[in-house]
Amino acid sequence: MEASPSPQQSNVTSYGVLTVAIITVEVFAGMWINAFIVCVLCIAWVKKKTLNSNEKILLLLGCSRISILCLSWVHHFISIIYPNFLHVQTIRQLLESSGNVLNYSNLWISACLCGFYCIKIANFRNSFFIYLKVKIDKMVPWLLLGSEVLALAMGILISDLIETVQRENHNFTSQKNFWEGRFRMDKHFCLSLFLAGFGYAASFMVVIFSAVCLLFSLWRHKHRMQKNSMKDLSMDAHIRAMKSIFSFLVMYSINFICLVLLIIYATKKEDIMTLLILTYLFAFPGVHSLILIFSNPKLEKALTKIPSWVKCDFFMN
Repeated sequence: MEASPSPQQSNVTSYGVLTVAIITVEVFAGMWINAFIVCVLCIAWVKKKTLNSNEKILLLLGCSRISILCLSWVHHFISIIYPNFLHVQTIRQLLESSGNVLNYSNLWISACLCGFYCIKIANFRNSFFIYLKVKIDKMVPWLLLGSEVLALAMGILISDLIETVQRENHNFTSQKNFWEGRFRMDKHFCLSLFLAGFGYAASFMVVIFSAVCLLFSLWRHKHRMQKNSMKDLSMDAHIRAMKSIFSFLVMYSINFICLVLLIIYATKKEDIMTLLILTYLFAFPGVHSLILIFSNPKLEKALTKIPSWVKCDFFMN
């Protein structure tokens, strides 16, 4: 039986107001940054009638981050301002399952971007790596499709396990079936934690492996250049990509830690640590997308044109 939300608004604490204010500012900024990426790439798509592999990943990543920021804001706004609405099973399931799917989609597309940079820029003589470098452009659509299917499957499965735990938690009506129900609840809860951690850890390992490979490739290339006393234009591409991927590695590492800590502090509604974790998690999509803009010549060039467009419109008006 589904509970109906109370028409009366619950008391909102100063902690809740502060949380909503910080999240709102970060979501607004993050959505504008990712909307800029999506708009620039869509305009280029219309003009050229095609997108390269890097632009396809960035376009899907921008759309994914806009969606996760919007949905996460709605979820946290309702949970803080109108918490009674989350007592309705359909609303709670819809928000949690959609949030899990979009969260995994964001993580796996980000991992695909790091892997793509690694394969495209790094230089290794391994036959398998050379094969990947030749075939990576054809593999990107399938990698993105696989990432979305995996995110959909894991998001729905984890949401279903959490819903099962919550449902069984309400079925402890007698001492007779308490221990049996407790065992089933703990089993489903541990399984959901394992799947969530596996999804986070797997994407995190892809990012680490890509960063280490790029670092080794850059070190070897730089050593060869110094030995031959010559300069290579690809060195700039190496350095530019390394700055982007290692800044992402640092941010992604902190993001991974915050996701794990969020599970630990999930039961603590009004806690300063929870606020700090949420602040970083909501800032991550916007800040990293901003780094991607400055590491992409096309996006950076479009960004530098904005002040001139604004100035031109101002004088025309």
